[in-house]
Amino acid sequence: MAATDIARQAGEGCRTVPLAGHVGFDSLPDQLVNQSISQGFCFNILCVGETGLGKSTLMDTLFNTKFEGEPATHTQPGVQLQSNTYDLQESNVGLKLTIVSTVGFGDQINKEDSYKPIVEFIDAQFEAYLQEELKIRRLLHNYHDSRIHACLYFIAPTGHSLKSLDLVTMKKLDSKVNIIPIIAKSDAISKSELTKFKIKITSELVSNGVQIYQFPTDDELVAEINGTMNAHLPFAVIGSTEELKIGNKMVKARQYPWGTVQVENEAHCDFVKLREMLIRVNMEDLREQTHSRHYELYRRCKLEEMGFKDTDPDSKPFSLQETYEAKRNEFLGELQKKEEEMRQMFVQRVKEKEAELKEAEKELHEKFDRLKKLHQDEKKKLEDKKKSLDDEVSAFKQRKTAAELLQSQGSQAGGSQTLKRDKEKKN
Repeated sequence: MAATDIARQAGEGCRTVPLAGHVGFDSLPDQLVNQSISQGFCFNILCVGETGLGKSTLMDTLFNTKFEGEPATHTQPGVQLQSNTYDLQESNVGLKLTIVSTVGFGDQINKEDSYKPIVEFIDAQFEAYLQEELKIRRLLHNYHDSRIHACLYFIAPTGHSLKSLDLVTMKKLDSKVNIIPIIAKSDAISKSELTKFKIKITSELVSNGVQIYQFPTDDELVAEINGTMNAHLPFAVIGSTEELKIGNKMVKARQYPWGTVQVENEAHCDFVKLREMLIRVNMEDLREQTHSRHYELYRRCKLEEMGFKDTDPDSKPFSLQETYEAKRNEFLGELQKKEEEMRQMFVQRVKEKEAELKEAEKELHEKFDRLKKLHQDEKKKLEDKKKSLDDEVSAFKQRKTAAELLQSQGSQAGGSQTLKRDKEKKN
């Protein structure tokens, strides 16, 4: 239908809008930018490496800030993770930066379980975010996301090969966090040795199946630079907050007796490449990869452990409500079954206890009868003994009476003879 026909049907009083006019939804990106700037951003970095490799110094150099912290000692009984959060401001953009350090990593004699506290810490952050997601009243817009977005793995500049501890730890972490390997204090080895060391590290990572973070090349704007930087991994870096005057400008550098190493000189180290890739180009991709890949993997495994599935055994869609109802019914069935088993067990134990009590009662009655019979026998014996003693007492009394009688008769007879003799003497 022509535009004139539409206008004629609409009537003379209706307003007409030209089709080529400006609507305004092209300002949506600006709205998103303004909203993001007002909310601020968060970024969490995990620094993994042995004590003394310059982790704190590199963080100070990366963000051009002196972060507060105490030097770690080599006397830790185990690996401890220390987390510090800082509020940074650059232009009108705010960043809540969290730096997590592995205190005591690699200092123990037995390093077999050194990776476990790190894995447990990363999983704990995933679990906290998952629990917030599962709440009925979620506050994700105000929630401080503590999930690790990037793991800077510091490799000691040995110039030979990776340590077993490094390979084991990176293998355990590659499915949980974006690993960016870096060679710390790279000024400790020569340039030729450094090139060979990088090739050796890359080949060992590939042969052991360690998946490190690859800078994305699907975006045309950053595909070329990211593709180039992927070939430079691992980055050989140097950190320093000391500023020296070289020529007519002040630069961050390290002063040695033999010369000066400039931190931001790409001919001296890869610090600029690391800062470019980590902060200026791929910070948002690191955040996105953490959420869409690593966290989703943890979430999926966790929900599957809890019994939640997307499809039923027939591969048909299975909603969360249906899964919950099925799991609830299964739980109630198991609960009822356990309750019945406990009831039967209780009845059985009551019966066993009653049988034990009856047996004990029977034994008590038998013992009482034995004791009663024994008491009666003892009582009869005592009565017999008492009767015998009474007879002896009676006989003794009779003999005593007879003896007293005889004694009295003898006394009377002796008295009469004495009187008779006295009369005879008088006569």
